[in-house]
Amino acid sequence: MTEFSGPAARYADLARRLRHDPFVVQTLRSTAAATLSYLVALWLSSEPAPLTAPLTALLVVQVTLYSTLTTSLRRVNSVVVGVLIAIAFSAIVGLSWWSLALVILASLVVGRFVKVEEFIPEVAISAMLVLGVTQVAHTAWDRVLETLIGAVVGLLFNLLLAPPVWVDTAGDSIEDLARRMRRLLLDVAEEFAGAPPVERAAARLHEARRLDNDVADVDAALRTAEDSLRFNPRVKEGLLHRIVLRTGLDTLEICAVVLRVLARSVTDLAKVRAGEALLPRPTALALQETAQHTADAFVSYAVLVTAPDSVAAEAAETRLAGELRAARALRAHSAELLLAGALREPGHWQLYGALLADFDRVLDELDPEHRGRRLMEELDRHARERQERRERRLRMAPRPGRARAER
Repeated sequence: MTEFSGPAARYADLARRLRHDPFVVQTLRSTAAATLSYLVALWLSSEPAPLTAPLTALLVVQVTLYSTLTTSLRRVNSVVVGVLIAIAFSAIVGLSWWSLALVILASLVVGRFVKVEEFIPEVAISAMLVLGVTQVAHTAWDRVLETLIGAVVGLLFNLLLAPPVWVDTAGDSIEDLARRMRRLLLDVAEEFAGAPPVERAAARLHEARRLDNDVADVDAALRTAEDSLRFNPRVKEGLLHRIVLRTGLDTLEICAVVLRVLARSVTDLAKVRAGEALLPRPTALALQETAQHTADAFVSYAVLVTAPDSVAAEAAETRLAGELRAARALRAHSAELLLAGALREPGHWQLYGALLADFDRVLDELDPEHRGRRLMEELDRHARERQERRERRLRMAPRPGRARAER
């Protein structure tokens, strides 16, 4: 196989990253779908410049097939509702300042009831555009036709050229988050052996608080990945993929909160020490080793959650189990040393206990058995929800159909 080096390697890496960038993929797909819908509308519509069709295609072609389908339905629904409102008002009152106000008010209220979500203003826009022309029926039909063309072209575009499955991108985001958490924990643990000023300890605390933004970014990438698994014929066991990734992110999010609490405890200890060493050297070294194995466990857990196959998952789980065993053993040794320190300084026992409790919470969250229980609980919950939806459909079905379904 040919190996690239120098500028060629950089260009190849850039092309690979662009090919897997949701923004780049979405931009190219939206441009192509909008242009195609405009050509189709020129052929089918009587309008000389049917721009509603490419506008609709631009709005409905989403990064996943599921979001494209739901967006196209809401878009068409909003336009049809707005056109119907305009036709009703034009037949009764015509166009004036007060009728325009009533049209806008009615459109926004009705849009809320028909649940078109982000397309509520589109109901009012469609109503105003149709109400402001002389040939109401002709303009209304053209607007509905162009909207249908854009929605159908956008939907067919995603059906025939299926958008990528963004699981790998979400997995990379989860691993990046785990590595940032690892680096932060190691940075916080460095302070145990020194006498950090309160300002530096507080800076670690602010860095831990910024993890919330990182978690939000990963959550957005994960929602895109979850939508890409819905209605996708190329994906088997899409529900399991979604649950594995979602529970994995939930665990890391809990650990991020615990890291923030740990940084808070270190900041409080720095305030109490007032420039002196936070902990005796043996105790500090034991806690630093505990933090090292715990930090490595973050990455192993992320690799386990995002593993593409069972072989990689088993290897990651083996590494994770070993790191958790080492961390628990060192945590037990740290507890003995902290207990001795608390007996010498009873006024600091609550801070020492807080450090141990934070490590205990993280180790418990990363435990593979805990993860297995979470997965089973989520699968059971989805199974119950499906059963409840099925029972509701049976209760709402007509009696002959209900009898056949029960049989």
